[in-house]
Amino acid sequence: MTLDLHVPDLACSACAGTVTKAVHSVDVTAQVVADPKTKRVNIITEASEADIKSAIATAGYTIA
Repeated sequence: MTLDLHVPDLACSACAGTVTKAVHSVDVTAQVVADPKTKRVNIITEASEADIKSAIATAGYTIA
């Protein structure tokens, strides 16, 4: 499944790394592209959308 999420709190490359790490805590094989300039996170994953969103929220980021 491919997810395209808008994460307004994504401000820098460190934030992108934190979001990527959060996604990998749910699915270690997920492909994650987090772009602080566009505030978009593109994820290819086998995990459920709810689990991915929950992991990102737990890491302290809002999903719009």
